Amino acid sequence: MLKGIPQILSPELLKVLCEMGHSDRLVIADGNFPSETIGKGNRVIRMDGHGTTEILEAILKVFPLDTYTEHPVNLMEVMPEDPAETPIWSIYETVVTKYDTRGKEAMGRIERFAFYEEAKSAYAVIATGEKALYANIMLQKGVVTE
Repeated sequence: MLKGIPQILSPELLKVLCEMGHSDRLVIADGNFPSETIGKGNRVIRMDGHGTTEILEAILKVFPLDTYTEHPVNLMEVMPEDPAETPIWSIYETVVTKYDTRGKEAMGRIERFAFYEEAKSAYAVIATGEKALYANIMLQKGVVTE
């Protein structure tokens, strides 16, 4: 046990977060995301019993977002034929704003199939049990300055 570390961050996930360097990316995937396919030959961390928002909150407590890129946080863009409602995005905005002074301006969107391609080169994919649609979120690591 460690003090000050959110309990949801497993030893495996903490190790991965520590190993990551500046500009490395991390995907927090919803339950519908093809995590094992996208993460094939890479790191896939299973967190099936948890939702993306609680994982995002815990990670951002210890994970600096990249300040050298306009959008260190990216969401999977909604396909035109799908319902445009993505209520989870407003929760993401609240969480990101809590940990990054740029707030929602730090957040971008990537077209669905481009997101899959970007995710293939991510340092790790966290597979969650999140049921919300379009709840996939990609974080780009920054540097620790303190």
